[in-house]
Amino acid sequence: MDFRDSPQEAAFRERLRTWLTERAGEFPTSGDAYWARQGDWHRALHAAGFFGLSWPKAYGGQELPPVYDVILDEELARAGTPARPSLGYLVQGLGRHGSEELRRRFLPGMIDGTERWCQGFSEPGAGSDLAALTTSATRDGDTYVVRGHKIWTSYSDVADRCLLLARTDPDVPRHEGLSAFVIAMNQVGIEQRPLTMMNGVTKEFGQVLFDGATVPADQMVGAPGEGWALAMTVVGHEREPATLGFSARYGKLVRELAARTPGAAPPELAWAVVETEMLRLHVRRRLSEQLDGVSHGPEGSLDKLLMTWTEQTVGHAALAIGGTGDPELLNAYLYTRAQSVMGGTSQIQKNIIASRILGLGA
Repeated sequence: MDFRDSPQEAAFRERLRTWLTERAGEFPTSGDAYWARQGDWHRALHAAGFFGLSWPKAYGGQELPPVYDVILDEELARAGTPARPSLGYLVQGLGRHGSEELRRRFLPGMIDGTERWCQGFSEPGAGSDLAALTTSATRDGDTYVVRGHKIWTSYSDVADRCLLLARTDPDVPRHEGLSAFVIAMNQVGIEQRPLTMMNGVTKEFGQVLFDGATVPADQMVGAPGEGWALAMTVVGHEREPATLGFSARYGKLVRELAARTPGAAPPELAWAVVETEMLRLHVRRRLSEQLDGVSHGPEGSLDKLLMTWTEQTVGHAALAIGGTGDPELLNAYLYTRAQSVMGGTSQIQKNIIASRILGLGA
């Protein structure tokens, strides 16, 4: 397998490096300062031609092969700039299940960053068991009235719109009674309750309470009862390494940790080196499969587990080297603890692998 850039890829990489050099240090990379400027970063990347690379031109993308997204992630990590804003799973969900009218209405603003979006799936009583959600959407003429409670909703406090999953039919099997909507967040009937993370970040996500908020019936994504299919598309892409792997960032942190320990590496760092290289090669394999037209379903759970194990191993190495006296490394470690929960818990991923890949319990 040849991982070298083609002439076109090399030219793209060089143009990106030049642009990143010009913008170096302009955007914060962590903490509340990062979240406060993430929208500006998104729009700057898109305006320069470095966002939405593999998405359709009709909606503001460039329809390039997915290798260009990998190049982008690598160069962002190398330059020490913020990561690529994570929106691919929402684009895939709306793009695959929405009507052409909804796609043309909403995807351009999502991709170019002029509209901020969030994902309204998880709930306090149905975090890992998504089909058990209780948020309801009740038809009232040409609108649906929404009542319920969402949690762990990233950037909800700055979002203009939400891709919302709600129960529209309580009298059918729970997977069949869910529908998806594009709902405006800036309206009466929606209350924001930000959540403070243990690493001190207060702006990343929060709780959202819906009490009489409304959404037009023509902003349902798909037909009534088709929300579960959209949800599986969204979480499947959310778990792929192309979306959440950022293996280059893990490798960069490991190299920085190694530079701080010129002697014999502690075992935590040695294992982090092994796992980051394993993930890097795994992402390359998945990329090769994508270029060959291979799409994945439950295999995304394997990707998610590998990413979680690698990030948490790197976090343990950061803690072993920096201890509690280095705030930056301590915060890196603390953030990794959430990886076994966000995007579907590790226990759920193992159940999916057992039942849908290995065929156990059938």
